[in-house]
Amino acid sequence: MALAKLDAVVLDCPDPRALAGFYADVLGGAVEGDDEWETLRVPGGPALAFQRAPGYVPPRWPAADRSQQFHLDLTVPDLDAAEKEALELGARPLDTADRSRGFRVYADPAGHPFCLCAG
Repeated sequence: MALAKLDAVVLDCPDPRALAGFYADVLGGAVEGDDEWETLRVPGGPALAFQRAPGYVPPRWPAADRSQQFHLDLTVPDLDAAEKEALELGARPLDTADRSRGFRVYADPAGHPFCLCAG
């Protein structure tokens, strides 16, 4: 028997409402909370939560001195279409040049790395 159940993955950021809105546009779901803590309830998965972190410094990808700590893998049916939409929503490319791979790496508006993965 498991000791615990995963309730949420929490990302530090400078603006919880804005980052929750970005991921709601990417993943769907409903956002609830306030300016200090927003929670995105994702259909069929654990919640994503966003916590205000004064002095937040985004990770660099890849870099040992400011490592990413973790990242999100988001499965999509069409990498090209998903990339176009993610960029329109405010993502920026980090590692997208190799179009033969089944994934591409981006940063969300607060600088957290995430991958769009062919599903």
